[in-house]
Parts: sequence; structure tokens; C-alpha cells
Amino acid sequence: MLHGGMFRKILFFAMPLFLSGILQQSFNSVDIAVVGRWAGREALAAVGNNGMVISLIVNLFIGVSIGANVVIANYIGRNDAGGVRNAIRTSALIALWSGVLLLFVGVAVADPLLRWLDTPSEVLDLGMPFMMIYNFGSAILRSMGDTRRPFYALVASGIVNASLNLLLVIVFEMGVAGVAIGTVIANMVNAAIIVFFLMHEKGEFRLELKNLKLSGSDLRKILKIGVPAGIQGMVFSISNVFILASINGFGAEVAAGSSAALNFEYYCYFAISAFAQASVAFTSQNYGAGKYDRCRKVFRVSMLLGFLFCVVMNLVIVINREMFAGLFSSDPEVIHYAAVRMECVLIFQFIACSYEISGASLRGLGYSMTPTVLTLYGFGVWHDMVAVLPN
Repeated sequence: MLHGGMFRKILFFAMPLFLSGILQQSFNSVDIAVVGRWAGREALAAVGNNGMVISLIVNLFIGVSIGANVVIANYIGRNDAGGVRNAIRTSALIALWSGVLLLFVGVAVADPLLRWLDTPSEVLDLGMPFMMIYNFGSAILRSMGDTRRPFYALVASGIVNASLNLLLVIVFEMGVAGVAIGTVIANMVNAAIIVFFLMHEKGEFRLELKNLKLSGSDLRKILKIGVPAGIQGMVFSISNVFILASINGFGAEVAAGSSAALNFEYYCYFAISAFAQASVAFTSQNYGAGKYDRCRKVFRVSMLLGFLFCVVMNLVIVINREMFAGLFSSDPEVIHYAAVRMECVLIFQFIACSYEISGASLRGLGYSMTPTVLTLYGFGVWHDMVAVLPN
């Protein structure tokens, strides 16, 4: 990250991240596709709504994992082996604590929130603690420049998830419960693989479970960067929850179509997110090494690549929107409403590059609150504009 040309390195760093995002989202996509085709539009709407609520709950802690990425990468750039070791131990403890906390928060919040959304909640996602372990573990590996092994872990767990969904929903006819069970087991496999990788690292990067120790200074640094990033992620999840509550009032076919279309919005977003994460890692290391000109180059290259990838994906999906919607349902009404959402949203999604990659670059420099404040301000303006539209 600290030497040589940028374009090829950032592209090769980001591609496994992009594919990892696709695979991680495929957990939910396979759930939706299997349920939509074999359990009906009501079950499809239920699974889609559950995914939205889970995303709202976990986004704060995923943001904190970005803080871990920045802090560790900065120590690597400064060639501070002791700092790397302490930050990894602290990140591992945060992952464990946040996973357990998420489980209790999910029990307390998910059911009433799903009731407010008029969604049945047959099964709580008990896989959230394992999801946190994976996210923090992959953040540690990304800070080292390794995006391939998190991808390999997702390939393995994705195969487990798809196989169990097909078995439990189609063969045993367990519906939404079968989907939940398959996802939890896949998350457990994912977490186990990423922990195995970290425990077999060399030198200061090795994770030793018996020597886990919290560093107060590293905890403060991680939270200072990660909490604002998590709040920013929650802002968009909260807005989607309100939109979802409105959509559900139009009937199961509209909610099901929206749930199907949302998958493709996530897929395109992962193109942006991959280059945003590349910007965080490259910027953090170069800033730690005092190479400020390279930080500027990281921003320019990441923005260009993120924009190009997002635009191409948006166009391909919008042009073939009915075909893609048909992957999730054979119901003509569901396909119609999914296609309508794709056309309206994806045409403008490339705009997200402007704030996602810019915010990632600022976080790589250690400034996390600024992009969050700007996002909150933008969200408030958007909300006011929508409020006056009927008038």
C-alpha cells in the first residue's frame, strides 16, 4: 500500500471486497429467492422485512469495525508492531462484546419493530454474534492488505447457506424458519474460518485467544472513528425502515417486489463500498507513514473506480430489470413492482460515490464525525423536502 502505482493495487484490493459483499448479500438473496418461489409472496415480504431490521441493528457495530481497520492500518503504516498487537486484541474483544450485545438488543427490539412494520417474526437471527466476529476479523485482515481470505470464508459459508436453504425450505417445507436456521449455521461457519485465519497469522498479527487484553487508548481511537461511521450507516437504515412501513401498507405484492429489488441496490452499493473500504485502508497506512501525496491519489483513484463500477452495474440491471426480478419470484405483480423500484432508484445510485468514498477517505485520516454530520444534515434536508411534496 505504501509504494508503487495506485490504480492496479486499489483495483486488486477492492475486487475481493466487492465479491465478498456480493456473497454476504447472497445469504439474504438466496433466502428471498427460495422463499419467494416456494413459500409465496407473504413469506417473501416477511424475509425481506426481517433483513431490513437486522441491517438496522447491526450497522452501528459494523461501523465500529471500520474504526478497527483504520487504527490497525495506521499502526502498520508507522511500523509500530506493539500497537498492531494491542489493537488486534482490543478489536477481538469488541467483536465478542458487540456480538453478545446485539443478541440481547435483537431480542428486545426486533419483535416490536417487526410488528410495527406488520411483519411476522417467526425466528430471531441468532447468527448476529457470529456476524460480528466475521466483520471485525475481516477488518483486521483488510488493514494488513488481505482481502482474499475473507472472501474465501464467505465462499464456504455461502455454499453452506444455499444448501441448507434448499434442503430446509423445499424438502422439509420449513418456510421462514428454515431460512433463519440456514443463515445462522452459515454465519457460524464464516466466523470459525476467519478466527482460524487470525489464529494462524505470524508475529504481531496473530490472534491469541488466551492473551486477549483491552487497550483503553485503542478502544477510544476505534470508537472515535467507528461510532460516527455506524451512526451514518444507521441513518440510511432508519430511512429505509420508514419507507418499508409505508410500502407494506400497499399489500404483500408491493412489499415482496420492493424486497426483491432491494437486493440489486445492495449489489450495486457493494461496488461503491469496496472502493470506499480500499480508500480507508490505503489512506490509513499512507497517512500513518506520512505519505500525504499518496493519500490524495488514493482518493482520486478510488472515486473514479467506484463511479465506473456503479454506473455500469446500474445500467445493466435497469435495462434487464424484469429478468432480474424474475429470479426472485414468478408472480407477475411482484416482478412489476420490483422493476418499478429498480428503475426509480438505480438510475441515481452512482451519486452515493460522492459521499461514501469521500467519507471513507476522511475516516482514513482520522476524521470520522465530519462525514457523519454532513450525512445527518443531508438526511434532514431530504426529509423536509419529502414532507412538503404533497403540498
